[in-house]
Amino acid sequence: MGDSVVISGGLLSGNTGEQPVDLLVDAGMIAEIAPAGTLKGKGLVVDASDALVLPGFVDIQVHFRTPGGEESEDISSGAAGAALGGVTACVMMPNTIPTIDSVALVNEVLAIGRTTPCDVHTSASVTQGREGRELVNFGDLYAAGVRIFTDDGTVVDDAALMERALSATGDLPGSVISQHAEHSAMVEGGVINDGAVAKRLGLKGRPREAEAVIVERDLRLAEATKGRYHVLHISTSLAADLVRSAKSSGVRVTAEVTPQHLILTEDDVERLGTSGKMNPPLRTAGDIEALRAGIFDGTIDAVATDHAPHSPASKDVSLADAPPGMLGVETMASVIWTEFVDSGLMSVERFVTLLSHSPAQIAAMESQGQPIRVGGPANIAVFDPKMQWTADHGSLQSKSDNNPWIGKQLVGRVRHTICRGQLVVADGVLI
Repeated sequence: MGDSVVISGGLLSGNTGEQPVDLLVDAGMIAEIAPAGTLKGKGLVVDASDALVLPGFVDIQVHFRTPGGEESEDISSGAAGAALGGVTACVMMPNTIPTIDSVALVNEVLAIGRTTPCDVHTSASVTQGREGRELVNFGDLYAAGVRIFTDDGTVVDDAALMERALSATGDLPGSVISQHAEHSAMVEGGVINDGAVAKRLGLKGRPREAEAVIVERDLRLAEATKGRYHVLHISTSLAADLVRSAKSSGVRVTAEVTPQHLILTEDDVERLGTSGKMNPPLRTAGDIEALRAGIFDGTIDAVATDHAPHSPASKDVSLADAPPGMLGVETMASVIWTEFVDSGLMSVERFVTLLSHSPAQIAAMESQGQPIRVGGPANIAVFDPKMQWTADHGSLQSKSDNNPWIGKQLVGRVRHTICRGQLVVADGVLI
């Protein structure tokens, strides 16, 4: 049988009345699809009865902290959590120590990523050292495999520099300039959303308008240069309206949203403590309403977690002093399923588009996010849509604890994950 795997008795979509099937995975590809029970004997059988067989999920914004922050997370621990969450590919952000801005560092990260149970890609910074002064060598980094360029964690404030970046990457197929859209001067010293909770706690806020100012500017530059632009972790109705308008005008723009920005508000910060602090911050109920509208009308293309681990010691300080960031890669699919699909708000098809098809397209991953079909790449998540569970620190893989979903009752969980044709998670256990 070799490394062949038979995924037995699963459903290829959430359609009522669909008949279960078997899938044969061989040599990294989906070799055969047949009625349930007919492929036994052709490979190692894994049970997918009462489960959905879906394209593996793709998370295009994670922080695995290699190099320089391995006490909080490393590529191995991050990829393990990703695989358990059905994520078969992810993109690391470059705000590491040192910054991922060279071919040597890209090669180092990609070499580690080839040994993990999730296909780990990396972005590279837009400016050298993320210092906002000199552009990186886009051509060399592109040749090394980079498709996403971002100074995530900081914004490219200089409009002329951003214009040059959009122009320089315009002729590199599949490449995109991604922006952490918060105007630096407007959010300097800000801790959480500039609203009622910040005022009550006596904290300086990060205004919603700081996101809109940068998105509006960058959309004008993208239109002028014909460059491709992506809004990281969009968080406000203001920015969503700008992206919607730009798309209707033909601007090459995409946007992603995190689960937390779709569900949690500034009011949750007091309950969560430092685990509720991130940049951009949790916003208002009105912003949530607008972002939810955006994931249904196509304004927002993808869900990404901004998985941002921080060691327990670094988060065990005051809200003002704590580093921003939340965990999420392992729980992404379950949280979105619980909130939207199980509740009847979202179709299975839209769920797959947001968590698999679209993010793979944004990151130019040709072997990811593909429909389940014979001859297609075997990057697969077998998802049990009825399994009920509660997230807790002991059951999750990350080295860090800053997870806003701890204690949340969830519906739906990954049963098996196949990455690059290999069974990497079986019955919820890493192999």
